[in-house]
Amino acid sequence: MLFVAFTCLLFSSGGAGDNTAVKLIRCKENERQALLNFKKEIVEDEFGLLSSWGSQEEDCCKWRGIRCSNTTAHVILLDLHGWYDEATYNWFHLSGKVSPSLLELNQLKYLDLSYNHFHSIPIPEFIGSLSQLQYLNLSFNYFGGRVPHQIGNLTNLRSLDLGSYAGDLIVENLEWLSEFRLLRHLDLNSIDLQKVDLLQSIDRLSFLSSLHLSDCNLPGIISPSLHLTNFSSIPLSTIDLRGNSFSNSSSYNWLFNFSSSLVDVDMSYNPLGGSIPDAFGNMMSLESLSLSNCALEGEIPKSFKNLSCIRSLKLYSNNLTGQLPVLFQTLFASMNSLEILDLTENKVSGSLSNSDFTSLSSLRQLLIGNNKLNGSFPKHFGQSSTLEYLDLSRNELNGSLPDLTSFPLLRYLYLSNNKIQGRLPESIGELSNLKELDLSFNLLTLEFISDWTPHFQLDIIKLSSCKLGPHFPKWLRSQSNFSFLDISSAGISDTISHWFWDLSPKLVQQNFSDNQIHGMLPDLSLKFVKLDQIDLSSNRFKGPIPLFPRNLTSLNLSKNMFSGSIISLCTIVTEFLNFLDLSDNLLSGEVPDCWMNGNELVFLDLSNNNLSQKIPASFGFLDQLILLNLRNNSFIGELPSSLKNCSFLEVVDTSENKLSGQLPAWIGTDLTHLSFLSFRKNEFYGSIPPSMCLLNHTQVLDLSQNKISGNIPQCLDKLYSLIQTESSKKTTGFKIPIKSSKNYYERYMLSALVQWKGKLLEYRSTLGLLKCINLSSNKLVGQIPQELASLAGLCSLNLSRNNLTGHIIQNISQMKNLKILDLSRNQLFGAIPIDLGSLNFLSVLDLSSNNFSGKIPLSTQLQTFNASVYAGNDKLCGVPLNECPEDESTSVCPSTDHGKGYTNEEDEDTFVTMGLYVSAVLGFATGFWGLFGSLMLRSSWRNA
Repeated sequence: MLFVAFTCLLFSSGGAGDNTAVKLIRCKENERQALLNFKKEIVEDEFGLLSSWGSQEEDCCKWRGIRCSNTTAHVILLDLHGWYDEATYNWFHLSGKVSPSLLELNQLKYLDLSYNHFHSIPIPEFIGSLSQLQYLNLSFNYFGGRVPHQIGNLTNLRSLDLGSYAGDLIVENLEWLSEFRLLRHLDLNSIDLQKVDLLQSIDRLSFLSSLHLSDCNLPGIISPSLHLTNFSSIPLSTIDLRGNSFSNSSSYNWLFNFSSSLVDVDMSYNPLGGSIPDAFGNMMSLESLSLSNCALEGEIPKSFKNLSCIRSLKLYSNNLTGQLPVLFQTLFASMNSLEILDLTENKVSGSLSNSDFTSLSSLRQLLIGNNKLNGSFPKHFGQSSTLEYLDLSRNELNGSLPDLTSFPLLRYLYLSNNKIQGRLPESIGELSNLKELDLSFNLLTLEFISDWTPHFQLDIIKLSSCKLGPHFPKWLRSQSNFSFLDISSAGISDTISHWFWDLSPKLVQQNFSDNQIHGMLPDLSLKFVKLDQIDLSSNRFKGPIPLFPRNLTSLNLSKNMFSGSIISLCTIVTEFLNFLDLSDNLLSGEVPDCWMNGNELVFLDLSNNNLSQKIPASFGFLDQLILLNLRNNSFIGELPSSLKNCSFLEVVDTSENKLSGQLPAWIGTDLTHLSFLSFRKNEFYGSIPPSMCLLNHTQVLDLSQNKISGNIPQCLDKLYSLIQTESSKKTTGFKIPIKSSKNYYERYMLSALVQWKGKLLEYRSTLGLLKCINLSSNKLVGQIPQELASLAGLCSLNLSRNNLTGHIIQNISQMKNLKILDLSRNQLFGAIPIDLGSLNFLSVLDLSSNNFSGKIPLSTQLQTFNASVYAGNDKLCGVPLNECPEDESTSVCPSTDHGKGYTNEEDEDTFVTMGLYVSAVLGFATGFWGLFGSLMLRSSWRNA
């Protein structure tokens, strides 16, 4: 609006003039040369923004971004701002330097270079010499360094915009602001103003009406000084203070000095806390108020009934309470003005059936998602000719969905994550303006007559967990413009209708997961050229993997019956691919060596297939890889040394293959971010390299069922994450961000499978708390290093089925988080230490088939395990085994099993008795997870 108003004023007072006059004007030659010199300093103009400059058109007044005066022919406007094209996901911008040749444009009044890439160079000081400038916009240009004080020379400025990306620009003082006596608009967004006296700086800006200071690191309290003379008379109408450090209500009391003039106030993303001040209700001219994400609580003040002009009220992401019907009564005075009401993510409660929002006759957007609304919908809604956006998602609404044709202009309908049930009314098809529909995660049934044809053309279709099946929904055939389609978990057990593949060339994201869809896929490489993400997991697709569009960022084909080679996927291993999951299929053959261009791949899961031969060396080009899962295939040979280039790897699982060779030392020196490492059930040999002790972030280390020999490294006490009793992860789960072409991030949560007596038990939301070492079923010798006692965070230690000798380590009670300890089938000897009974969380213990002797120490823990835990130690006695000779005289009856433990099995390589084998096998789930808790094994598993 400011741009339009200014340019209208500019050209109505001697600017471009009428068309006849413009034809008679040719630009000044010196100014033409100045513009061409400016162009020479631009090193990147990929999209030809300056292509018209100096080509076939000699008159620079007709070049793109140039306007001249129709009386003097001087250049008075230079507008070269960049922009983002959502259709192509491209930034249109210039890169290079700002040439001082612009000084030749001595009549320039308007300069806009915003949204370009002048990487880290300072704002040129010479701009302060363009004395005729009235409008200056240098925002978001990646300028760096200090803002030059010479800008203060531009005394004719009406509008100044220096907003930057956070941290790029520095301002030491704002004294130069006092020279802008005519300034009406000031934007310093994302410039650090922590050390600046803000109010003193703007006190002399007598005409200032618009002030934008978001993300400026402003201090918690701003109080007007007594010596400010003009402060209260400033005609401030718009103020943006988002994302600062205002921490209590006194921080913004100074705003109430402008109660009579303020029209637009944005204080969102400040840690204000407390309740909303009543004083906001005195801002009679207020049209827009945003206090979102401010940790506010309590109810909306009754004084808001005075806001008869309010058009937009945004209070999302707080802790506001109160009843929805009472809230609507408070806002009744604004029934003819209120257009946007956003209460998303609060604690507002009440029944929707008693809340008639249709009384707000001007309401266009109503967002009350993620609150505590309950009850059913009213049987009928009142007529609303304005409502376009309705979001009631993530509440506790139940009952059936009523007829929504009372909202003929409705474009966006979000009702996901409720308990709505019954059949979706066919009348929804009459909402011809509907563009986005989200009914996912309800109990709704979409069952229509066979020829039902809705009048809308949807862009977004989200129907996950609604019942659409068993047949593939025919009504989709009427939709030809959708870009997002999610019909996962919809009970479909059919083939995909052939017409679907020719429907919408705009399709970007497709999710058909968790159904029983079967059949073969056609060649999709030319069907959906914009397709970005495909999830067909957990279905019954079969046949070869088809060709896909090469611009895919995410492909999930896991848990199907695809077979044959994966060589067709080489076409999508590009700089776009971010996520690839082919696990749990029937794929076979060699993995092609075509990963050289996959430098953006973060997640690669090929587990549970029949893939064979060597791991391709080109995996080493995947230098952004976080997760690599090759579990349960038939890979042979050594780990390629090129994997050392994948330095961001956090999860590596090559278990259950036929890999051989010595454990590479570079794993500890180059893959220092590893959290989960499993080489279980391969043919690795040699000793454990000491460099493994450098894995400071590792929480799961599983080298079991190999041919590893030598001693256990004494330096394992350097595994920092296993020393810490808290999780090294910020959450108890482990999530990986996956980026789409629109820079939207989804987070996939890792799950680890724990092998327990032949069963695989899955950890997901508590995986970040799982900490274990499994070195069982190898050829290790020597003593258990005493240093292991310092691993206080360790939950499980399995050293069974080796050739270890010596005693159980001293001070084992320091391992206070230990829940599982398996030392069975070794050659350990001596007495069981008394402090083993001090491990209060110990729920699984196996000391069988060793040479322990003496009496089992009495404790609340050790006697609760059954006799099989101690079996095969002929010189061991005491409860729950036979009594020791010195105790026989007081014995009345022989001891019996006490329930915990298990019967020891024969030694078989294919079956491991007592122990924990973590394979860190990965399964991922989309969406945001809020379930956290302590890590614990279910009692049913403990007693298995």
